[in-house]
Amino acid sequence: MSKQVITAKDVEQAIASTGSVASLPGNVVWTPSALDMLREHGLSKPGSGGSAEASAKKFPQAATLPPGVPSVPPEPALIDEEYRWEPGHEPKTPEEFQRFYYSAPITKLRERMAQIGRKVWQRGYVDGNGGNLTVRVGDSIVLCTPTLKSKGELSADDMCIVDLDGNQKAGSLKRTSEVMTHLAIMKATPKAKACCHAHPPHATAWAVAGIRPPTCMIPEAEVFLGEIGMAEYQTPGTPANAKAVGEVAKDHMAILMINHGVITWGKDIEDAFWKMENTDAYCQTVWISTLLGEPKTITQPQARDLIELRAKLGMDDKRSSWKECELCDNSDFRPGAVCRIGGPADSAGDHSAPLNPEAEKLVQALTDQLMAGMK
Repeated sequence: MSKQVITAKDVEQAIASTGSVASLPGNVVWTPSALDMLREHGLSKPGSGGSAEASAKKFPQAATLPPGVPSVPPEPALIDEEYRWEPGHEPKTPEEFQRFYYSAPITKLRERMAQIGRKVWQRGYVDGNGGNLTVRVGDSIVLCTPTLKSKGELSADDMCIVDLDGNQKAGSLKRTSEVMTHLAIMKATPKAKACCHAHPPHATAWAVAGIRPPTCMIPEAEVFLGEIGMAEYQTPGTPANAKAVGEVAKDHMAILMINHGVITWGKDIEDAFWKMENTDAYCQTVWISTLLGEPKTITQPQARDLIELRAKLGMDDKRSSWKECELCDNSDFRPGAVCRIGGPADSAGDHSAPLNPEAEKLVQALTDQLMAGMK
């Protein structure tokens, strides 16, 4: 009498109905595919290891969970480093500011600012004592980095506390002179709870050239940066510079400051730093793409989708009310330079600049000398 044969289908049906293969007979022939399915599910043949529980796949378990760890996994959540305070409650006296400065949550923030400072320096976004960071920690008080210190060597105890008028309230080092620009952004845009100012080479090059980066090139930049703004040059650290940048910050989370650098803002200091990284990477990528050929853009309907995604992430965008035909208008973006020397007007009606007679004489003399030397 031949033995019963168990196939992969038999195993699949048994697992589907009971969660094990304990219901299958023991003294049978198992096909190779049936044995493969047993191994895939971490099971063994009935009769070879006892009950269904004994045949289940073993896995390591902690004897006890660490203190404070829940017995079941928690619901997944997004990382949230935004600092929240109770309105109307903040220090007033020097003694209260000192205790506030050394409180656990503010100490943690100061340590985080020092870490971000090192990241800014390691990425090559600042040199010397350039750049500065701020985090709003109350209705009218802000943590900021000190002046004349490299961002690569910051410690938590180097940080300062100032009010929204720039008056220093705590910290042993003098606050940065450029904090007024950060404060202007926070006053103009309540959502701006942290700012990062630096001089990343690629984005700063665009600022020095006075060229605003085009839009609709890279989806991630559209979502996390939006349109990059540009503020006219004013002397750094002056009220004029603070006013100019504060106005632009109302509609832009990343701002090129002409002949100066870049400033970004976000809900926390990590967010502001990420936007600095995004801005420099975007400027570098667009620049390289212009060297390879004519950069392509996404379509206007696709741009509309990205702006709606920004809204779902809680980021305002002035372009939300624009017509689709306006969303990817890069008509002002003219990559590269064209040199025209002499000759008639081109097809666009532009005329070359008049030649300098003295310069022409010098060029001719040098040319004659070179030709004589070659003979």
